Amino acid sequence: MSNTTESLRRKIDSATDLQSVVRTMKALAASSISQYEQAVRALGEYARSVELGLSVCFRGSDAIRSMTAEAVNTKERALGAVVFGSDQGLVGQFNDVVADYARQTLTPQPQPLIWAVGERVHARLEDADLPLAGDFTVPNSVRAITQLVGQILAESEARLSQGEIGGLCLFYNRPSSGAVYAPVSQRLLPLDANWCRQLAERPWPTGNLPEVFGTGTTTLQALIREYLFVSLFRACAESLASENASRLAAMQRADTNIGELLEDLNMTFHRVRQGGIDEELFDVISGFEALPKR
Repeated sequence: MSNTTESLRRKIDSATDLQSVVRTMKALAASSISQYEQAVRALGEYARSVELGLSVCFRGSDAIRSMTAEAVNTKERALGAVVFGSDQGLVGQFNDVVADYARQTLTPQPQPLIWAVGERVHARLEDADLPLAGDFTVPNSVRAITQLVGQILAESEARLSQGEIGGLCLFYNRPSSGAVYAPVSQRLLPLDANWCRQLAERPWPTGNLPEVFGTGTTTLQALIREYLFVSLFRACAESLASENASRLAAMQRADTNIGELLEDLNMTFHRVRQGGIDEELFDVISGFEALPKR
């Protein structure tokens, strides 16, 4: 079917409306990247304070040795894993990348137990025949991350207390530069013995010597819980920043493609319109020449 000016005009209007939607999504994605990156930076100082508290608890105690022994005893238990993805599409290979990375890492583990954050990554993990314990909704703002972290902590602590899992690790995409991101993993529990020793050897930043109030075990447990909260919050925020960076890149490609399509449609429209005008002029000239001459 040949193009007419009316059909071309409808295509141009549809492409223009779609381009407007794409550019709005680009602006929203760019704004979201900024807020999640700011949340990660703001969390840095609090994370440093938690690590300093842990370094005090690890000094001159058998906490590191006990945790190392616990790690040995939990080797035969299933490993709990949280995989951060997205609920929405238009993010390129964002979910495929983190799901493949989690599958390759968890395949050697004996029956891992996985929680998916996001419907899209849940579907990818399900297609890979990985054992899923449940899923969580992806937060739509920085404030909503706290609620998600609380849900993950409650679920994982219940499984740990029941002996269903012996550890917890995270899988998520971390932004690097621009719209580039890379999948990373972080083991939260049991705590890494080398990391604990490094904290214990960290020098105190001031001349005032630290002191632990109350029982050392209670304080250590409270600080470990804060460490888990900080790690989960950071992982979720970095995953959301990567998701929006991927969406921004996808929308940029879509905007470029729509712009090229509009250029072709406008050129075709002007050519067809000019062709119609030429045909009308030829008809007028032919009609005039066909008139009988006086």
